[in-house]
Amino acid sequence: MTNSEKKRQEMLTAPVELLVCKLAVPTIITMLISAFYNMADTYFIGELNDTLATASVGVAVPLMNIVQAIGFFFGHGSGNFMSHALGRGDSASSDKMSDTSVILAFLSGTIISILGLIFLKPFVVLLGATPLIVESSAEYAGIILLGVPFIMTAFTMNNQIRFKGNAFRGMVGMAAGSVLNVLLDPLFITVLGMGIKGAAIATVTSQIFSFVILLFITGRVKIKKPDFSLSQEIVSALFRYGTPSLLRQSIIGIAAICLNNVAKGYDEPMIAAISIVQKITWIGVSVVIGFGQGFQPVCGFNVGAKRFDRVRRVYKFCIIFSTVFMAVFGAVIFAFSENLIAVFRDDPLVIADGTPMLRFQCITAFTQGIIVMTNMLLQNMGKTFLSSFFALARQGLFFIPLIYILTALFGIKGLWVAQSAAEVLTAILALPMTYKLLKDMRCVPNL
Repeated sequence: MTNSEKKRQEMLTAPVELLVCKLAVPTIITMLISAFYNMADTYFIGELNDTLATASVGVAVPLMNIVQAIGFFFGHGSGNFMSHALGRGDSASSDKMSDTSVILAFLSGTIISILGLIFLKPFVVLLGATPLIVESSAEYAGIILLGVPFIMTAFTMNNQIRFKGNAFRGMVGMAAGSVLNVLLDPLFITVLGMGIKGAAIATVTSQIFSFVILLFITGRVKIKKPDFSLSQEIVSALFRYGTPSLLRQSIIGIAAICLNNVAKGYDEPMIAAISIVQKITWIGVSVVIGFGQGFQPVCGFNVGAKRFDRVRRVYKFCIIFSTVFMAVFGAVIFAFSENLIAVFRDDPLVIADGTPMLRFQCITAFTQGIIVMTNMLLQNMGKTFLSSFFALARQGLFFIPLIYILTALFGIKGLWVAQSAAEVLTAILALPMTYKLLKDMRCVPNL
């Protein structure tokens, strides 16, 4: 029995709860390391006693959302197809999809890098930079753009490895770069005195390192002709399974741009506060997404084998775990919210803006489980329209309108509560969609 056959048998017969936990531990570690290295930039820049520098890093957040959007499009699009193919025992189709999407990811990243550098200053203004921070934002974003092809391709390869059920190997590649970033941040920012420029160099260097490690892990350092194909099957599968991720991450980037542009109508401390709050809440969300990434390959293999009884069971287990975890996480962060904001930027204005925003998000943190897991289930099931609609709903249907409506009605208090209100409405939307999908699965006979 080959390794692929053994993996398939494990995915279709082992208890789904144990499978998810086994696959989720490496992905949760990867996500947490990534979250902490993102926080490292903010922390060490905050040590410079410069609120404007902290705000400049916050302006670049939508750029990373765009990079993730396209990287996840190729990674999730190819990964879902690959897990289904491996569930059927078709490794040849899986390999062809893998090579094709990696090449397309690198080419797409190169195009974005070139365009971003050509239009750098207008680009950072679009992202939300105020006149006071245009130069520093452009300095930071310009260096990040140089690494975009490598970052985007690393996201793609990591997701492919994960969807094949080899989450630990993917963790090694991404975690290695994240650890390096944490080590390089104080060196470049503080010791060498490079400030915000040093933070960007540390990030790009560490991401290229992850890219190289993943090349070794996936066996792509060998000199061989890649199995590249733009066949109808490959292209249609990429769009069918990858479009929800592309839309979800893209609308997150657009929402971040809208948020920055509304916030700059107040002051730079508000932009800094938003950046810090996002970094703190991302810790809890990272665990939920990491757990969901353990869910996805289990779901994908069993969807491919039409084991819908196992799909229902694993989905319910993941919903319960993630909801309980986020409720506890929200309560802990709520209790220490003011102190946590001060750790990153001990500025009374930043603390005053960030604390209530963070507390509102803690109150609604429990909704993250049903939002994340429902989106992943719809995507794994190949429900492209529903998954895409749901991916867009959270930010596009709810959050973006609420930013403008609530700030117009309540001023800065509306800005504090907009994200939390959007999460509650998205969770409510998920309930009937989930009920129908689970009900439909009961009507399909298992093999």
